Amino acid sequence: MQFSHSEAIWQAFPELRAAALYADGIDAAADVKEAVASFSAIAEARLAEAQESEFPEIQAWRRGFSRMGLKPTQYRSASEALLRRFRQECLLPRLHPLVDLCNAISLAFAIPVAAFDTEKIAGDLQVRHATGHETYLTFGGQSEHPEPDEVIFADGEGRAHARRWTNRQSGLSAVRETTRSVLIVAEALHAGAGEDTGRLIATLADALASHWTVTAATATLSHASSRFELQA
Repeated sequence: MQFSHSEAIWQAFPELRAAALYADGIDAAADVKEAVASFSAIAEARLAEAQESEFPEIQAWRRGFSRMGLKPTQYRSASEALLRRFRQECLLPRLHPLVDLCNAISLAFAIPVAAFDTEKIAGDLQVRHATGHETYLTFGGQSEHPEPDEVIFADGEGRAHARRWTNRQSGLSAVRETTRSVLIVAEALHAGAGEDTGRLIATLADALASHWTVTAATATLSHASSRFELQA
């Protein structure tokens, strides 16, 4: 299995930098409370100084959403939505240890982090523009078709595993209790995005090793080095 961004995405967003991680051996029994609290505290301290809309990482995604023809206050990147909810409620719901950990690290770095159950992905996964014929399964079980030219995560069978790029993941490949292998992707558009996404994935790899018996494979992605081969 391979993860990549299409050439059209790199041409439209040359400032994009991404990092990815693959791990096998995940379960739902890990206790990540201390790690979640530690990463959440980083976000809390930063939010005490400014609202998330003022963070350069968030502002860059807002500009990116505008370039995609989306109203950025209507469709928010996953990291902005998490930070906004965390600022208002002072916590996030507990879903699955891996998801909780990814959400907390996303809060700390203000960068969207997507986690996919690789067993639910057919063939390769690519961030690309939609044709409009792909299918997307909501968390509520409804089937949708992305809009033509919408940026999606698409697999080899034309299933969209995320809509509006970093806005909303699919219920089909969401991490659940039965999940064993995962692909995790962090993407950013701000100045310094390459360094920050690399640090995020390295931090996540260390956290996974502390809570599960796994060895994570990681990669940093740019236009010059744009593909990640998952060795399942």
